Amino acid sequence: MKEKINFLFLKSGESAKTAVSKMASCWMRFPMFSRRFSLFSSGLAKKTMADPVDHATGLEKKELLARISGNDNPFDLRVLKRGSGCRDSPNMIPSSFDARLVGCVCDEDSTSLQWMWLHQGCPRRCACGHWFQLTYKPPL
Repeated sequence: MKEKINFLFLKSGESAKTAVSKMASCWMRFPMFSRRFSLFSSGLAKKTMADPVDHATGLEKKELLARISGNDNPFDLRVLKRGSGCRDSPNMIPSSFDARLVGCVCDEDSTSLQWMWLHQGCPRRCACGHWFQLTYKPPL
């Protein structure tokens, strides 16, 4: 039965080996042509992505606009260096809100932070003796 099926696909005087090689060559040509056409279609499209500011909305857009204007730290998340930190001139911490959670590295070799809440208008002393106070910063 198997031999009958093989002979149905063969032309007269053609061996099974040549028929298989012809079939393989047909299958190898197909991906080449499809690839060639895809190169032409993608080459014609000269589109680029739009500016991310055009797609952004809300807080993300405000952050992007702040970075464009030169403010690399729009949310004041960087570490601030402590000053003298006495009661007369406390370390000023910017905030857009009435309160902010602040961590103080009391010793240089310390592996933990001393956390405290700062409230608007009330200077606060850390356990290490440094004073901190909130200053108003307009929101984004």
